[in-house]
Amino acid sequence: MSNAVATATAVDTDTDTTVTSGDGTGGAGGAKAPLSAAEMSLPVWFFGFEGVLAAAFDIIKAFPQAWPALVVLAAVNITVSLTLMRRRLRLAKALWRGKGTRKVAVALVALRVASHFVLEAVGLAVTSTLGHVLLGLAMAALTVALLAFTQRTALRALGAR
Repeated sequence: MSNAVATATAVDTDTDTTVTSGDGTGGAGGAKAPLSAAEMSLPVWFFGFEGVLAAAFDIIKAFPQAWPALVVLAAVNITVSLTLMRRRLRLAKALWRGKGTRKVAVALVALRVASHFVLEAVGLAVTSTLGHVLLGLAMAALTVALLAFTQRTALRALGAR
């Protein structure tokens, strides 16, 4: 946790926004106003995007014809993230700089691979549509829960809550 606090402290100056002095330049007359926790936190629908993308492997295994929809969803996620959530990208960058977020990402990938290997090793390989849907739902729920926890931890470290 001390590393996350150090990272968050180093990023704390990046979470401020400039309030312009009315001339549109944001120059010497502007003052810094810190973002509130509500302004900095990622919206709920973003977690939904990430949950669906985490379940993408099982969605494609269950419904092979769904891959174009997943590609479109990924493109929309990236586009919206880079446009509508521009101010929140600072939080995302702070999250990815922290060891905790990278550990969560690696753990999710490892869990995905390990779950299929373990289930296959004990003779319960996921081959049915229902099995893939259930495993996809579990991965999506776990991803959303871990992302929400990581965000809450980062916001606390940044002093926004």
